[in-house]
Amino acid sequence: MNIETRQLRYFVTVAEELHFGRAAARLHMTQPPLSQAIAALEDGLGTALFLRNRRTVALTPAGSALLPEARRILNEAALLPELARRAASGAAGRLALAFITSADYSVLPPFLRRYSERYPGVQLSLQEATSDVQVDELLRGRIDAGLLIPPLPDRARAELDYMKVLDEPLILCAPAGLLRKKGPVALRHLPALPLIIFPREISPALHDAILSCFREAGITPAIGQQAIQMQTIVSLVSAGMGLALVPQSVSNLMRPGVEYRALADATPLVETGIAWRRDNPSPVLKGFLELLRTI
Repeated sequence: MNIETRQLRYFVTVAEELHFGRAAARLHMTQPPLSQAIAALEDGLGTALFLRNRRTVALTPAGSALLPEARRILNEAALLPELARRAASGAAGRLALAFITSADYSVLPPFLRRYSERYPGVQLSLQEATSDVQVDELLRGRIDAGLLIPPLPDRARAELDYMKVLDEPLILCAPAGLLRKKGPVALRHLPALPLIIFPREISPALHDAILSCFREAGITPAIGQQAIQMQTIVSLVSAGMGLALVPQSVSNLMRPGVEYRALADATPLVETGIAWRRDNPSPVLKGFLELLRTI
C-alpha cells in the first residue's frame, strides 16, 4: 500500500495520546474521520495497531514497532522543503571535481577549505586526473568541473566553458647537490642530464612550454623518462635520473634528494584553469564557480 504522511501523523498522535478524542483535538479534526483513517491504515497494513475498548487505547506489538519508524519518516519529511531550497540555492548537493597534480600544491587546498566553510552541505567527490582525461570525463558528464592545463581541444570547445584560475612560472627541479651556486640558475649552465618531462599527448601546452625554455636558451635537451604525474617526475629526479622543469607550485612537494631553483632564463607562464560543461544546470556548480571567481 501507499502510506501517506498524513496517515502516519494521525497514527503517531493517537499513539502519543492513547485517546482518540484528545488526538482528534490535537489534529484539529473530529473523532470519526480520525478513527476511519486509523482503521484504513490498519486495513492497508493487514494488522491492528491499537487495542481498543470503551475505556482504554493501547498499542499492539505491531503499533509499538511502527511508532519509532513513523516518527523518523515524519521528521525526515519535515526536512524536505529546506533540503529542496538548499539544493536549489547550491547550498546542498554533490559536486564531482577532477584536478591536475600541480593544483593540489597551489590553489586547490585553500580554495576547498574556503568552499567547505561556505557550503558545508555539499558533498565533494575529488579525483586526480591529467588534463586529457578530465576533458573526456567532462564530455561524458561524469564530472562537474576540472582543474586542468589549457588549451581545450577543438572537439571540446563547443561543449565546455573555461575560466583561468592561476598563472605560474616554471622552475628547476634538480637532484640535491647538483647545483653549487645559490640563487636562480641559467639553463645553459646546467650539467648535461636527461630531461624528465610530461608526454606531449597528455599535456601539450606544458610539454611545449618546457621545451621552449631550452630552445630559447639554445639547448636541445636529451629527453630521458616521461611521466604523467608530478609526484613521479619529482621521484625520478630524486633518484638522480635527470632534471625537470615544473610549475612553481610543485616546490611545495618536499622530497628528499630534490632541490628546487628559480630560473634566470625568461620562462613562459603555465596556466591552470577550470572547465565545465556549458549545459550543466547544477546550482552547486554555479556556487562553486562564483566563489572561485572571488579568489
